[in-house]
Amino acid sequence: MIRDNDPSSAPFGAFAPNAAQAAIIRLAHRSRLKRGAFRPMLSRLLNLLRAGPVDVAYQGASFRFYHQASATERGALFNPDYNLEELDFLRANVPTGGVFVDIGANVGTYALVLARHVGASGKVIAVEPHPVTFARLKFNNNASGCTQTRLVAAAAGPVDGELMIETDGDNLGASHIITGAATAQAIKVPSLRLQRILDEAGVRNVDALKIDVEGFEDRVLTGFFQEAPPSLWPRAVVIEHLSRDEWQQDCIADMMARGYREAKKTRSNSFLLRD
Repeated sequence: MIRDNDPSSAPFGAFAPNAAQAAIIRLAHRSRLKRGAFRPMLSRLLNLLRAGPVDVAYQGASFRFYHQASATERGALFNPDYNLEELDFLRANVPTGGVFVDIGANVGTYALVLARHVGASGKVIAVEPHPVTFARLKFNNNASGCTQTRLVAAAAGPVDGELMIETDGDNLGASHIITGAATAQAIKVPSLRLQRILDEAGVRNVDALKIDVEGFEDRVLTGFFQEAPPSLWPRAVVIEHLSRDEWQQDCIADMMARGYREAKKTRSNSFLLRD
């Protein structure tokens, strides 16, 4: 039973796509409709057929996607290859039993996929500050049966303390740190240094790290590489560079000066390896 019209109180599968919704999702998967420009239209159509989220599998993990107000959730719902280049790169550089760190985990479309990859003997640390998104991440983690994950309800930042975050428009996945004056929509969240997050998780080495924190990547990484021992430096990094004009320091250049090389680049992300 769904309490007070709250979808999160229903078990996974309660919002499985109905026949018409499933047909639309299959059509998107097999056609050009899976591209970004078509996804909001498809989302509205699904919502007309039945309002609310949908419960589906993505890359082997289980998700309740609230596609109406999240570009990430729309992408993973309608495109089975969403972020596939990034996921394949990470899977190639994280062994079974390895350690993966996801900074800006959103609802888990990286973290839970990598959790399945590392297996029960591995470890995944997923860091997500927004309370609504974190609740969805936690639900998806439980639905996927992942026990090798450590979920951290905080923002990664340059110091331990607090930060303010806000959401752009109706895209919950684009929540970002506010560095200037806070707006009425801003919320306060805990902030933890990456090294502290790893220390508290008992991690002594990291195979791969993905970071997407909407222009705050440099504040997270630069101090980490200055303070953390090289044994904690991840071998592989996927970093979103779409907002690099908001960086105070070029953290990609900093990593390359520390022995990383650019292995690949997509429209959104840079792939770095440390030999």
